[in-house]
Amino acid sequence: MSTETIEKAPPQPDQTQHREISEREAREVAEAAREKEWTLPSFVREMYLGRLRMDLIDPWPEPKKDDGERGEEFLKKLGAFLETVDGGALDNEPGMPEHVHKGLTELGAFGMKIPQEYGGLGLSQKTYTRALALTGSHSSLISSTLSAHQSIGVPQPLVVFGTEEQKKKYLPRLAQGAISGFALTETDVGSDPARMRCEAVLSEDGTEYVLNGTKLWCTNAPLAELLVVMARTPVKDGKGGGITAFIVEMDWEGVALTHRCSFMGLPGIENGVVEFTNVRIPVENRLLDEGRGLKLALVTLNTGRLSIPVTCAATGKWCLQVVREWATVRKQWGAPIGKHEAVAQMISSIASDTFAMQAVADLGVALADSGKFDIRLEAAMGKLFNSEVGWRVADQAMQVRGGRGYETAESLEARGEAPIGVERMLRSMRINRIFEGSSEIMRLFIAREAVDPHLKKAGAVADPDATFGAKAKDAVGLGVHMTGWIGQNLVGWSRKPSYGKYGKLSGHVAFADRTSHRLARSIAMAMARYGPKLERRQAVLFRIVDIGAELYAMCASVVRATELVKQNPSDQTPVRLADLFCQRARQRIDDLFDDLFSDVDADAYKVAQEVLDGDFTWLEKGIFPPPAPEGIER
Repeated sequence: MSTETIEKAPPQPDQTQHREISEREAREVAEAAREKEWTLPSFVREMYLGRLRMDLIDPWPEPKKDDGERGEEFLKKLGAFLETVDGGALDNEPGMPEHVHKGLTELGAFGMKIPQEYGGLGLSQKTYTRALALTGSHSSLISSTLSAHQSIGVPQPLVVFGTEEQKKKYLPRLAQGAISGFALTETDVGSDPARMRCEAVLSEDGTEYVLNGTKLWCTNAPLAELLVVMARTPVKDGKGGGITAFIVEMDWEGVALTHRCSFMGLPGIENGVVEFTNVRIPVENRLLDEGRGLKLALVTLNTGRLSIPVTCAATGKWCLQVVREWATVRKQWGAPIGKHEAVAQMISSIASDTFAMQAVADLGVALADSGKFDIRLEAAMGKLFNSEVGWRVADQAMQVRGGRGYETAESLEARGEAPIGVERMLRSMRINRIFEGSSEIMRLFIAREAVDPHLKKAGAVADPDATFGAKAKDAVGLGVHMTGWIGQNLVGWSRKPSYGKYGKLSGHVAFADRTSHRLARSIAMAMARYGPKLERRQAVLFRIVDIGAELYAMCASVVRATELVKQNPSDQTPVRLADLFCQRARQRIDDLFDDLFSDVDADAYKVAQEVLDGDFTWLEKGIFPPPAPEGIER
């Protein structure tokens, strides 16, 4: 679908009566979709329990299937194709040119994750994410289109949850170049799905649903033939209800692309607003049962999020090459700028952080490809860590390039300099901390899992609506649990001889071991200190999560460096990078522990509420004001 098809849909009936959703209702919707059982091991979960299970990641997890030469051949052909495409020009014009779409289709790029029996390439997550890293460093249009199509679009949920009939109907078509997307967000619905207003009502004869509503920020919508749409289904005869997933064709009557969104970065991304007016969906196009749409979305995002750490690591590599070359040839005060310590510190940080990002990205993919692990926390942790660190790396690369970093590639080229688009890269990197779960949502998700063992023991103590008697009864059991928990995590602070296998890096693993016990104790202390109010102490929870993220990256970096040195003993540079990263990570961890229960948090929250109450409007005087958002009267 090209952007020329954008049209304004006729006014549609509001099928749902808008009302404010209570905090309890919102929590219940989120909890209902949450995966509560752990049938497979998780390194991150064990770490938050005070157990550093290095055996889960060392040796490096082996894939269930290896693409081998087939995967390498695909990447080689993809690279050759990208050389024929002007990435910058492609990102400056809306839509995907026919020759680019045809070339990607002939390569099988739209079917990388679709099994071979349905016409796809059936490639591993490793090869898929390597392809995204390759395309992402060349064209945001190609990378975002392929990623949204296969990470969160129709192929992934269809492969995992679809019926055989659905797979046979749609997967071959998708593998042959039919682009797909994902429609979850609404104007009033972001991370709180309980507020969803898009509704699909089952017909009286039970053969179809009638869909009405509007979806915002649907990536690939201007290009797509198919969408996965999340909509609320009402309870009927005491059955069904909840949020349900559907496969919707963009050319069906009542489907209208009403706006193409443009953004600060990712200039080539195709994203739009889609309105549904009395769209009739055959019941055969429902994915899973009614009310299981959010669970489908969460499971899909577990693997979908793995693409972001990989693309962040690829951007880090791009930044490293830019600063290395520039800091060598650019001279100030009689020496290359890389010789000056202020710049050298940034260069070393970019190098060591990029190594850590690559290790985190590779580990997440390896865990997924092995099929032996529950990766929900690793995927979230990888997305959180790499998007945050990637932004730090991008900012430092901008600083090293100076004025030339801030100048556009087009302007640089016009006046005779190399068109190195650092400013475009920086703008495009910023979204990684927001989409597919913002950093704040990732921290809340990880924190929820970290405190879950204690919540299960807490019972009524953690329920804000429970009676006093119920709270008092369960408080005794919680106290016994907490005492035992803290006691068992007082051990394990001495260096273990088994870590000697990591050579120079063994001290960092021993630190991670000790710190995992300290982290587990801190979680218990936070639970005991705040009780059910802990969920509101997000500053505390976020520091707990950030400590875990640093530990996870440290362990991934150590194991990856050790593996690389085994493969090439004459090259010790991976150890140097891992060592530097771990030294700095340990400093950050110590700072986070020092501030864990900071007294500043209460003052900061109070000031924020006073700002919202208008107590500081005097500080806003003297400017020409921005437009007021809806609901605000000045």
